[in-house]
Amino acid sequence: MSDAMKEDLWRRWRAGESISVISRGLSKPPGSVFTVLKHHGGIAPAERVRQADRLTPEDRESISRGLEAGASMRSIAMSIGRPPSTVSREVACNGGRLKYCAFAAEQRALEQARRPKPSSLQNNAVLRQLVIELLETEWSPEQIVGHLRRTQPDNPLMRISHESIYRAIYTTRWKVIPRELCAKLRTGRPIRKNKKNTVKGQWRSQITKARPIEERPAAADARSELGHLEGDLIVGVKNSQAATLVDRKSRLPDHGGAAQPTHHNGHCCPATCVLTDESPPAQHSDLGPRHGTRRSSIAR
Repeated sequence: MSDAMKEDLWRRWRAGESISVISRGLSKPPGSVFTVLKHHGGIAPAERVRQADRLTPEDRESISRGLEAGASMRSIAMSIGRPPSTVSREVACNGGRLKYCAFAAEQRALEQARRPKPSSLQNNAVLRQLVIELLETEWSPEQIVGHLRRTQPDNPLMRISHESIYRAIYTTRWKVIPRELCAKLRTGRPIRKNKKNTVKGQWRSQITKARPIEERPAAADARSELGHLEGDLIVGVKNSQAATLVDRKSRLPDHGGAAQPTHHNGHCCPATCVLTDESPPAQHSDLGPRHGTRRSSIAR
């Protein structure tokens, strides 16, 4: 995935788009999108800002053209408004006059600028162990921070923000906090999601050409007469499932149910269609499967 595509990915993630929507927008598999998000724990990396005293790509292109023309270091420095020592050091660190390449020099500068600051948990083993012990007892990061402030108010080495704890939990490549502790948090998510991240209003495998529930007959809506069925899929323990048709008035199953080995479309959809075919044709018009991936396949 290119840098431009990753930038677009994070822009969409900050805007609250789901992984499925992002994958369709980028024409990439959802697994590829999740891999990029997981590498940073779902926390968007800070945008990199070049300092004003650093050479820009345009400066390096001017240096490269000046070297090709045989200009001196001092004249090149004057043309780009930089000290001669800066230009001389730039050329010497990137192959000299004969091998200097503006693109390679820019890439080298970007790589050298990647200096992530170690977190407090990485530098403080005592604090890290205490945080891990409290997380194992299902304390939230906010509770841990409050506990440290109350019990050790005069010890600056035992101070940390809850955001630093969240970042250490979700960024598993740091190997600061065991990845299993993600399940101890309230949400149990493997990556961080912001408040804007919601699937509300997004495409979620809607049933094509479905009749709105508002068009359901009044008798079916009021549950005043027998014969109006509602389809559903019941998921139980140990990956057990049962497709059912239930009468809306009596709340009793129609024709029992069809037990399925898995909840995938290949098993559930044919079984549900068999149950539907066994019911009277007059009841098909108001048969209302609930919206979802499997129900969408049934409707098709």
